[in-house]
Amino acid sequence: MKKVMFACKKNSCRSQMAEGFAKELGVGKIDVTSSGLEASQVNPTAIKVMSEIGIDISNQTSQAISDFKAEDYDAVISLCGCGVNLPNEWVLQEIFEDWQLDDPDGQSIETFRRVRDEVKQRVAKLINQIS
Repeated sequence: MKKVMFACKKNSCRSQMAEGFAKELGVGKIDVTSSGLEASQVNPTAIKVMSEIGIDISNQTSQAISDFKAEDYDAVISLCGCGVNLPNEWVLQEIFEDWQLDDPDGQSIETFRRVRDEVKQRVAKLINQIS
């Protein structure tokens, strides 16, 4: 089973949604973790828009990427264009993608929903690609 790391700046919105989708859509296909360049907390609006579609991310925690080892992962996905700021060993994994999705933090709930739906499409595609 492939191991996937979703990375973002603060691990509060996009990477948390990606982790939630990957756990739901990729069950038995991939093993998933998310982290940030810095740890913060899971955004309450991200929790809300995910619960609207039946995915509970309220028990997920925000973690720093420095708490993990790049060599433990097959795929590394940056969701915010932060790939340029990731340590080299993360960017050099078998699969590295930089999705550069809009940051919904501080934006309207409609923006959160749009980003959520974009994340879902990309996660589904990624699971099909690597499993």
